[in-house]
Amino acid sequence: MSKEEAIIRLIPAFRQYGYEGASLSLLSKASSLGKASLYHYFPGGKSEMAAAVFEYVGNEFGDLVLKALRGENKPFVKLQAACNSLREFYDGGRNSCFLTIMSFGSADNLFHEQVKARLRQIIEALTKVLIEAGIEADVAEVRSQDAVAQIQGALILVRILDDTEPFNRVIKSLPELLLRL
Repeated sequence: MSKEEAIIRLIPAFRQYGYEGASLSLLSKASSLGKASLYHYFPGGKSEMAAAVFEYVGNEFGDLVLKALRGENKPFVKLQAACNSLREFYDGGRNSCFLTIMSFGSADNLFHEQVKARLRQIIEALTKVLIEAGIEADVAEVRSQDAVAQIQGALILVRILDDTEPFNRVIKSLPELLLRL
């Protein structure tokens, strides 16, 4: 198995159990690799595994969502494309947000700056689209922050209520909410 395949197999374990709950035994089982093989790929242990997963998931998010926001289309079309990408990335709301997972407990101590940088990247990309649509910069940034908060809140509701409707409702209404003049 390649290192990339190992990383892909580790993603669900971190999403389900978080950083602290993902023991080496769980990670070994999730990846179908023995602990020695995991250490071969990730000599730094669990923190290196989490860092690799964080980077992989962040790159995937960038390829899907941020790419849509940075495209050459009109703002509304960019936002629709980004929302479709969000729906795909989060599997209709069934996938927990990795930024949230990596912002609790000891993971926050290890990854705080990376999480903050990724979050700022998302807010800045949304803000630029809203500015392109003619919305003042300060209003655009507040709306972008609110949009991220709505998405995160919807993902939490999905996880707790086991119902994807809140996420899908937020994603469906997001372009119009962001662009209201």
